[in-house]
Amino acid sequence: GNYRLQMSAAVFVNNLSRQNERSLNSVEIEEEPTTPRARAEIVVEMEICIDSVSSAINAEKAGASRVELCSNLIEGGTTPSLGTFQVIKELTAIPVFVMVRPRGGDFLYSDTEFDVMRKEIEIFKEHKADGFVFGILNSDGTVDKKRNKELLDLCRPSKVTFHRAFDVTVDGNQALEHIIEMGFDRILTSGMEATVLEGLPFLKQLVDQAGDRIIIVPGGGISEKNLSRILDGCNAKEFHGSARSSEPSGMEYTRSGVPMGGALYPAENVIKTSNINRIRTMIDIAKL
Repeated sequence: GNYRLQMSAAVFVNNLSRQNERSLNSVEIEEEPTTPRARAEIVVEMEICIDSVSSAINAEKAGASRVELCSNLIEGGTTPSLGTFQVIKELTAIPVFVMVRPRGGDFLYSDTEFDVMRKEIEIFKEHKADGFVFGILNSDGTVDKKRNKELLDLCRPSKVTFHRAFDVTVDGNQALEHIIEMGFDRILTSGMEATVLEGLPFLKQLVDQAGDRIIIVPGGGISEKNLSRILDGCNAKEFHGSARSSEPSGMEYTRSGVPMGGALYPAENVIKTSNINRIRTMIDIAKL
């Protein structure tokens, strides 16, 4: 208990849009106290969300179970480059799950976008991706069973995760049953809230409803500060986070006022990388 109270690492937020970012320090949620489970008897897996080779190397060194490879994390992650994937495979042995998302924004895709998703799966499967992560919705907020099943079958025998498109479905309980029916292995979810901490009550309900039919993976705003509370609060056996820290880039000269992105552009003289110490700390917390 005292160890957890002494944790002072910065809280990170992995929301679908930077517009939704907020400090977890300002989030106060009243909930019934939970009885700590004997986590030492349970192997809790940590998946690291990454967008670089450096983060993959750090995740492996720190002992993460696998990585989810994306690009464009400021928009919640999109399909990564094949070059990044190949270099990670050359330099590490950690399992790599590939995000398949042709753009930021919603999860209703045109015919051409769906063609792109199919092609990306074929390419990454040929290059030995260990798993895939995607999700497609209908315009009414329900799960698109036809298209998801087509991609799911294309991915096999690899493992497949339905990503946080789940969190913006019209009915989470119904969506869970449809995703199980299609045969997905995992669902990545914040409990249909901006962060896992806020979605904790529904996450527990999802874990109970799912039973051993599918793995529920909490993800979205998980940090050293709240991990123990989250694991005890929903009895999840896996969790997902980026565990990133910022460091200055090597640029000596910078020109201000000339951003390369749009209105939501990030600082361009800072590099964010998954941090070995943060990953190790969270893995240790998960074992307590």
